[in-house]
Amino acid sequence: MPEIKTDLSSNIFRAYDIRGIVDQELSVDAVYTIGIALGNKAWEQQHTQFIIGRDGRLSGPALSAALTEGLRAAGCSVIDLGMVPTPLLYFATHFLKTGTGVMITGSHNPTQYNGLKMLIAGDILHTTSITELYQRISQNKLITREYGDYKTRDITADYLHAVLSRVKLARSFKIVADCGNGVTGQLAPLLLKKLGNEVIPLFCEIDGHFPNHHPDPMVPKNLKTLIETVKKEKADLGLAFDGDGDRLGVVTEHGDIIWPDRQLMLFAQDVLQRFPGATIVYDVKCTRLLKTLIEQNGGKPLMSATGHSLIKAAVKRVQAPLAGEMSGHIFFSDNWYGFDDALYCAARLLELLAKQNLTIGQLFDQFPKTVSTPELPITVTEEEKFTLIKKLQHQAHFPTAEIITIDGICANYPHGWGLIRASNTTPTLVTRFEADTPENLAWIQQQFKQQLLTLAPHLKLPF
Repeated sequence: MPEIKTDLSSNIFRAYDIRGIVDQELSVDAVYTIGIALGNKAWEQQHTQFIIGRDGRLSGPALSAALTEGLRAAGCSVIDLGMVPTPLLYFATHFLKTGTGVMITGSHNPTQYNGLKMLIAGDILHTTSITELYQRISQNKLITREYGDYKTRDITADYLHAVLSRVKLARSFKIVADCGNGVTGQLAPLLLKKLGNEVIPLFCEIDGHFPNHHPDPMVPKNLKTLIETVKKEKADLGLAFDGDGDRLGVVTEHGDIIWPDRQLMLFAQDVLQRFPGATIVYDVKCTRLLKTLIEQNGGKPLMSATGHSLIKAAVKRVQAPLAGEMSGHIFFSDNWYGFDDALYCAARLLELLAKQNLTIGQLFDQFPKTVSTPELPITVTEEEKFTLIKKLQHQAHFPTAEIITIDGICANYPHGWGLIRASNTTPTLVTRFEADTPENLAWIQQQFKQQLLTLAPHLKLPF
């Protein structure tokens, strides 16, 4: 039986989830204690039936057992989905009408990490609600009750039915599906086949060691084998899923990467035809072409800070039918439940492509282009990343730029922009740049380089 542990590291209680190194910051005892605290919070809101799931990480079974014990010790009942993608946990909270659940996942973090994504009464826990959990634990304000019930449930068939009843393809495709040895390895190829496609599976064996490449489709090197396979097999496109299945990477027939902000341009154009005047939410890292496209199609663009929980909160607040962020989380509320789901997103992408007599490359070539970088990380310490952002916001000097501080600091010029923000999931600063020409892109990067190295000369910059 795990023990209550009240001296947990505050570093694991992040802006939109709990995440840390297993057996160091995130031990079995720690997760048991978090389970009790979370159960206490749920009791206060009178939502005491939890659905739990875990991804394919090696630490998942032990942490899932500890979480179950903690929630039950707090008097809550538990429905255990077992090993499933994160979207299935979210789906189950709607389908089973509990609104309350926990996903044990390290998402795209290195293998030694794991974490908890939590929701109570339909609301994702983030920022202050996660800080309150930490305070409850550190002050030992934990209440145990008579043990709650426990049962298991397989939700897969219900999920597949829900997607397949909503999405129909007018034609089929030859698709390479790269699951990166993550938890979508069984379900993603199955769904794509049930939609009528020919599927070439790539790294679909679930393996928490991630032996082939890290399951993060936003890092170009992780798409190398997918690109090679698409070309070799003469496939129509390639789809890459992250470790827990809530982020999607897309590769064209020529091996070009379609970044999520460009995917959002296609989805926004479609959604606004059916929801005229609707608000579309996107994060600070997205291309500014997206704002223009939303406005041209009669929609209202709304920029948000990065973070799946923060985006979900904004979607709920403004009743947006569509939202997304550059890291690959895309949220549909028009004909889905408003959570980030790479499997459903892939189905929607194929549905739109199937309506066109075009290749996926030709489809996205119809949208305007800029010169842009992917997300470029700068390695720092957990403590340093927030300190540096505060320094930049108060001391950095970008003379001719419009400065946006929704999340980090964005310097917006007539010919492009640069952004630097603190990651909430890794010890890094995240940068991204976009401009109308390569020369202007290099110029903006140089402005950021000067400001960063003035404040922190030790940084090793990726640009």
